[in-house]
Amino acid sequence: MDIRALAMGLAFAVIWSSAYATARVIVADAAPLLSLAIRFSISGALALAVGLALGQRLRLTPAQWRATLIFGLCQNAIYLGLNFVAMQWIEASLAAIIASTMPLLVAALGWMLFGERIRPLGIVGLLTGMAGVALIMAARMQGGAAPLGLALCLIAALALALATLMMRGASSGGNLWIVVGLQMWVGAALLWVAALGFEPWRLTASPAWMLAMAYQIVMPGIVATVLWFGLVARIGAVKASTFHFLNPFFGVLIAAVLLGEAVRLTDMIGVVIVMAGILAVQISKQVPSVQAPARGA
Repeated sequence: MDIRALAMGLAFAVIWSSAYATARVIVADAAPLLSLAIRFSISGALALAVGLALGQRLRLTPAQWRATLIFGLCQNAIYLGLNFVAMQWIEASLAAIIASTMPLLVAALGWMLFGERIRPLGIVGLLTGMAGVALIMAARMQGGAAPLGLALCLIAALALALATLMMRGASSGGNLWIVVGLQMWVGAALLWVAALGFEPWRLTASPAWMLAMAYQIVMPGIVATVLWFGLVARIGAVKASTFHFLNPFFGVLIAAVLLGEAVRLTDMIGVVIVMAGILAVQISKQVPSVQAPARGA
């Protein structure tokens, strides 16, 4: 991994992790799906405007269209939609910790859906990482965390892992800003339907809400998404997903600073266990495969 990829990954991790704390601010003053629909509508328009100004075209390859639709559905509508809803009942730090399981889920889904091989060390890593998550969730549930919020975050993490695997061809063929803008509008369209059809209207445009929305529109909404597409194109989905491993550290830190959320010892122990699991999975993927001897006639 080169220095540029490392810098992109670290910047992505910090910006992405900050979205959890700012989401808590947003849902305090407005309905979650409505807020997210507004965010993606504006972010998508800005991304498309930048793309057109740079001379990019609305003509995408079939692989780009397919990945754009899947990414817009899985990440923007399902992953972020469920996380915003869950943020009404659970702390931002817990949502960040659950999201850190994404590299583990990418490896597991890659094996189940695409037949990707998982070596014994990878299997140990998966089991270790899941044990760390179970430890954190058990402690939080004893402390009063809402089971529904936890379930929504877990489903959201699965959706993000699926989107990561399915978007492999999304950034090839150019038009990165157009792809980003369109996948945001896909999410926005679905979220508007859900917000207007199933969610009670609630919106108080307080200064805190407007500041948090502006930050999410520009930073997690556009900057982090462009960084993520560029990172996946540069080093691949599996390696890029390891930067989600930093979400617990940055997520807990930012939530503690901005929201005053407590830093629990059990969380830190669980995070270390999850980190060890992710490391084992990634090391197992970097071991050169041993080719089987050719059969005789």
